[in-house]
Amino acid sequence: MSLSLDHIVIAVHDLEQTIVDYAALGFQVLRGGDHPGRSTHNALVVFADGSYLELIAWRSPAPQERWWQLLQRHGEGIVDYALLPPGTAATVAGAARRGLQLAGPLDGGRLRPDGERLHWQTARPATADLPFLCGDITPRRLRVPEGGARVHANGALGVSSLAIAVHDLDATLSRYRALLGEGAAVGPAVVLPGSGVRVALVRIGQSALVLTSPRDPAGGPSSPLAQRLSTRGEGPYAFVLRNPDVARSGDLLDAARAHGALIEFELGEGEAQVIGDAQPALS
Repeated sequence: MSLSLDHIVIAVHDLEQTIVDYAALGFQVLRGGDHPGRSTHNALVVFADGSYLELIAWRSPAPQERWWQLLQRHGEGIVDYALLPPGTAATVAGAARRGLQLAGPLDGGRLRPDGERLHWQTARPATADLPFLCGDITPRRLRVPEGGARVHANGALGVSSLAIAVHDLDATLSRYRALLGEGAAVGPAVVLPGSGVRVALVRIGQSALVLTSPRDPAGGPSSPLAQRLSTRGEGPYAFVLRNPDVARSGDLLDAARAHGALIEFELGEGEAQVIGDAQPALS
């Protein structure tokens, strides 16, 4: 089993208001509960493809936590994403053999509102261009509900692509190859005509990661992407949702109601369309 997209993390100030707003956007939102030992609580938007959005907020300040720091510095929005490994320890060991060091496995968990306790293990990279790993100890269906919980009024079926800003595309591609191992679907870097941006696709299960970097990293903050990197650093910044409703093709969801997350419905099938969606979201 290869790694697949597990979830996208969206940091927000007020979880209750966020739940109301995401429901207004046509998503079914599930209360996730609290993380023992932390001041965070969350809600989930789970898709038919098994991926989900984690809407996370803090009941009290947590200056030691990177996501909380990003929320305070830059406001609400996407702060991270996770891959689902076939086994956290085995994936960490495999990456280490290929020259990539991950911190972990680290124990984590959540207490659901119904009293169910969930347990998982994570592993985290040293750089923000890579995802963290989130592997279940308790059954995944307890953490990521199935069935009707994955049906949304807006028709969203899953994450088609996730755009990630990086400083050095070639170095990042090397790290992804080390993380994913033999047979990784890592495409070559190409230049988007007229954009000054280099991109590369990494296939993760049913989703595509669109790695984007300035064509000339030393050329200064002259583009939206370069400006984003200079202020916020590397990391995910936008994603595209799969949806069978042609009438909604290309819809960009209200960023205010989405609490800073740049979310769009896919325009069509194929890699060319996924790549084309990545750059305008920064404007």
